[in-house]
Amino acid sequence: MMANPNLRIREAKQQDSEALRKVLVEAYEQYSAEIADQWEAYKESIVASVDGGSPKARLVAELDGEIVGSALLFDSSAEAYGAPELGIHNPIIRLLAVSPSHRGQGIATAIIRESVRLASEWGADTLHLHTSDVMAPAVRLYEYLGFERDFDKDVNKGVRLVKSYKLSLKQTAFH
Repeated sequence: MMANPNLRIREAKQQDSEALRKVLVEAYEQYSAEIADQWEAYKESIVASVDGGSPKARLVAELDGEIVGSALLFDSSAEAYGAPELGIHNPIIRLLAVSPSHRGQGIATAIIRESVRLASEWGADTLHLHTSDVMAPAVRLYEYLGFERDFDKDVNKGVRLVKSYKLSLKQTAFH
């Protein structure tokens, strides 16, 4: 899919915070029924991520001046999840989001492409992310883009399996 020439992936600015919160909640709200027992806590953590945490990069997708997507990039599992025991010492994408009204336009792919570029620039060997089967369209996209399962980095959240994926930056043509 050809990316819209008016789409720009850039580092988030302080003035983007409110638009980011709106996009994140809209993007993840579709899963609220499937994770009803965890939705409120998850929503709070999503909203808090806009200004908190210690990401190495806060990316936004801007289309014609409007924030339509975002992602956070962390250096490791310790920074991303407070879980050094996962042993991921390469960048991790968290909270990749695209506004529901802007899906299917290559925005998530553009955000991932920029994440790959940054991770490569930082000297990383791999780029990681975690997701669950509830987010089936995202899983299909990650697999299509060449991410492979990294079973030993999976996490159990209650009864849900949060699957780990990684992309080998040395072998991918996705730049």
